[in-house]
Amino acid sequence: MGPSVAAVIVAAGRGFRAGGNLPKQYRELAGEPVIRSSLSLFAWHGQIGAVQAVIHPDDRSAYEAAAKGLRLLPAVPGGATRQASVRAGLQALSARAPDIVLIHDAARPFCSTELVSRAIVACGETGAAIPALEVTDTIKRVDGDGHVAGTIDRAQLRAVQTPQAFKFATLLNAHQRAIKEGRDDFTDDAALVEWAGIKVATFAGESGNVKLTTDEDFAKVESRRLANLADLRLGNGFDVHAFGDGDHVWLGGVKIPHDRGLTGHSDADVALHALVDAILGALADGDIGKHFSPNDPRWRGASSDQFLKFAVERVNKRGGRIAHLDLTIVCEAPRIGPHRDAIRKKIAEIAEMSIDRVAVKATTSEQLGFTGRKEGIVAMATATVRLPWSW
Repeated sequence: MGPSVAAVIVAAGRGFRAGGNLPKQYRELAGEPVIRSSLSLFAWHGQIGAVQAVIHPDDRSAYEAAAKGLRLLPAVPGGATRQASVRAGLQALSARAPDIVLIHDAARPFCSTELVSRAIVACGETGAAIPALEVTDTIKRVDGDGHVAGTIDRAQLRAVQTPQAFKFATLLNAHQRAIKEGRDDFTDDAALVEWAGIKVATFAGESGNVKLTTDEDFAKVESRRLANLADLRLGNGFDVHAFGDGDHVWLGGVKIPHDRGLTGHSDADVALHALVDAILGALADGDIGKHFSPNDPRWRGASSDQFLKFAVERVNKRGGRIAHLDLTIVCEAPRIGPHRDAIRKKIAEIAEMSIDRVAVKATTSEQLGFTGRKEGIVAMATATVRLPWSW
């Protein structure tokens, strides 16, 4: 068994240089708050046993919305400085006392799983390690008037990133010592550990692991993201369920009162089933039956929310985004109109996308066919998916 590993996500800053009325870590990028990417990365990493976020008390509602559905420890409030915020995260982890702790800035949403894994390995070998990049620009030293005072040899310079990795006890002790000696001015944990007399190793960082600070940073990233997601896919989905005994139907994750129910192995949500098949179709990844067999007792009566979440996660794992979902429901009854917005909202919530990217339409079949005879409900869906281009 390997070392126990925890992560502290530092998100207590109140920086507004990136524009808008929210701190940068809660601004949306590609349809989701920046902080969610960092939280998701560590929450789903197979070697990370606990993820501790440190937030500003005024941001709790924004944080809870961004963290919804993720396996995280309860967030704790940070302090007036970054050093104080990291210390709060470490103290919250004290009862767990992991072997290794990773400290990561919430405003670095593009860190990869591989970089996290390298951080853990490097820390295991050295006890303290940080990701770093060689400096490629010429660096000048300037005087108080802005005149060049000299040129610095960049061969020994490195640009430092997060996650920074340390033996938990080592980092906590260094923080406690700094407080006793009145030092609360360290801008990163490596500097604090160096001050405490501990050598810090470096390992290869990633050029894409940028920190978002200004509005220009957001604009550049969004432009690159759209350019990379050049593989536009369309998928179609179709499903039908017959009426049976019951007093309600599930459509789009919404429970709608009706004098009959729909029959099926799961909750028979014909709308969500069509959407799942549309997304899987865009990925050329089979259909809902391939992944959730109707012969598997685990799915008997299961909520179809989890099927749609699964399909969305398949897109995310390929580095893609769902650009739009279009759903059409065909039935004589129940009436869909009064529930349309609730269905759109629920689908958007499950798929973690904005409601203006979810369309729901309803029609009858003019009393023709099995839907016209009120024998069942049909749903048809189209999913527009953007993936990174590859041949």
